[in-house]
Amino acid sequence: MNTTMNTSDCPELRVPFYVFFTIGLFSLMENLLVVVAVILNRNLHSPMYYFMCSLAGFNTVASITKTCENILLVFVNVGHLEKKGFSETKLDDVIDSLLCMSFVGSIFSFLAIAVDRFVSIFHALRYHNIMTMRRTGTSLGIIWTICGISAIFMVNFFDFKFIMMCFVALFIIAFVTICFLYAYMFMLARIHAKKIGSLNSGGVEKTRLRSLGSSMRGALTLTTLFGAFVVCWAPFFLHLVIMTVCPTNPYCECYRSLFQLHVILLMSHALIDPAIYAFRSTELRHTFRKMLLCA
Repeated sequence: MNTTMNTSDCPELRVPFYVFFTIGLFSLMENLLVVVAVILNRNLHSPMYYFMCSLAGFNTVASITKTCENILLVFVNVGHLEKKGFSETKLDDVIDSLLCMSFVGSIFSFLAIAVDRFVSIFHALRYHNIMTMRRTGTSLGIIWTICGISAIFMVNFFDFKFIMMCFVALFIIAFVTICFLYAYMFMLARIHAKKIGSLNSGGVEKTRLRSLGSSMRGALTLTTLFGAFVVCWAPFFLHLVIMTVCPTNPYCECYRSLFQLHVILLMSHALIDPAIYAFRSTELRHTFRKMLLCA
């Protein structure tokens, strides 16, 4: 029995252009709605929501980038652009670098949110002294600067396997760190809540328990967001790894034939996140309703 396969055994999956365009348009509208809601509602002027805005910004970059790329592919197919022209190649490099920027930015945004939730749960009394708006702004500036530098490396050194391995290592380290922080938070918070509940000592402890519950709801929301990020980005990330590790293997080639489906998942992440915000955050949901109803 023949155990090999050629590329014709797995024809490339084609997704209609209008699907990319529709997802990109709606995700752009949703993420801009999140940013505007946080700006308008003073109750949302907190580090966690600013980090959420940063995440929404990176989601918007990913959606716009892939939408523009698919528009350019339409022009290529009708003969108005060359596939391998100098300008087209440079533009493709810029698109790839912006996509890399969005990926790295999302990871760092999740990491910043995880740290923020950790401080809010286990250093609640000192939270506003630790997570000041100045430090939040500095953190966001560092995140966007690192992402801009990574985009430059993506353009100039993408052919080097070392760069690709750095992105692989970054994803694994960030994933493990965030999972550890959330597991540690939920474990200690559960123990803390049991201790407070067993004391049964009146108003102060009940207030602390309510505060802990509120922080844990925020942590649960962000755990859901991170899970959606992993599900939507992992296939695309694996595609990049396969391009480096086994570029000519027929089985790897079969997985790569699903590239456009991986891109749809990637863009869907920007569509899913605002829905999770609205579902989990009462304050954001009310703000969305007021904005959409012009109330």
